Amino acid sequence: MISVFQAIIIGLIQGITELFPISSLGHSVIIPKLLHWNLNQGQPFYLTFLIATHLATAIVLFIFFYKEWIKIIQGLGRSLKSRSIDKTDTYAKMGWLLVVGTIPAGIIGLLFKDSINKLFASAKIAAMFLMINGIILFIAERLRKTSNQKHFSSTKTDEQISKLSFPRSVLVGIGQAFALLPGISRSGSSMAGSLFFGLDNSAAARFSFLLATPIIGAAALLQLPNIFSNSEKPIRTAILAGFISAGIAAYISVKYLVKYFQTRTLTPFAIYCFLAGIVYSLILIF
Repeated sequence: MISVFQAIIIGLIQGITELFPISSLGHSVIIPKLLHWNLNQGQPFYLTFLIATHLATAIVLFIFFYKEWIKIIQGLGRSLKSRSIDKTDTYAKMGWLLVVGTIPAGIIGLLFKDSINKLFASAKIAAMFLMINGIILFIAERLRKTSNQKHFSSTKTDEQISKLSFPRSVLVGIGQAFALLPGISRSGSSMAGSLFFGLDNSAAARFSFLLATPIIGAAALLQLPNIFSNSEKPIRTAILAGFISAGIAAYISVKYLVKYFQTRTLTPFAIYCFLAGIVYSLILIF
């Protein structure tokens, strides 16, 4: 199964890598293999454990952006009441952008859940996708320089986000859906799409974190009964340890990244993912 010590380490890794654009699933699959931990990652218990750590991350994201979520929920309420979206209502527009942006990952996750789950056991595949993730981040930064970002430079962050069109939000959501593959980063994919459509790094990171909250939370809640099933009783302490460590790591990570992306770019993460993917692949092969 999984020990409490292993659960804490993997929880810390998940809490950091879920928000840093370097793939939490990829590292949760690769690191145990590199440490020669005898974990059967293809078994349901490991997926249940990872779901618990993702639930912790979703809770932390909701708490961190609590004020924004209140405004968004109120905005959705106003638009439902009036049956329209006021052009000046920033948070009503943001709310519906998040709704339509969440749909692609939800649909793809439900349709291909079983096929994707089989990839969790392959550290070699995760390392390959980690290299691809690095390339995606490199391309996103290159495209950002040629996008219409200057159009948004003088507006506030939430107003930037609200200026996205619904079709573009769907495309960002499709990008997020690729994070179902271990090695592809959820935050990296959604940030890449947001940058391409003109948001600056700070707004792209903010939209990415908001967009991740409902899909991570919903996926975790759907699996919540498994956590409390009798079959998972032997690792329930480990699940709790992973949940707590993931939550602590996620809070520190989001607090750091919100400030980081106010002035910096995805390039360092792109370099890390590409090089780490190569190194991990070589280690796992030889």
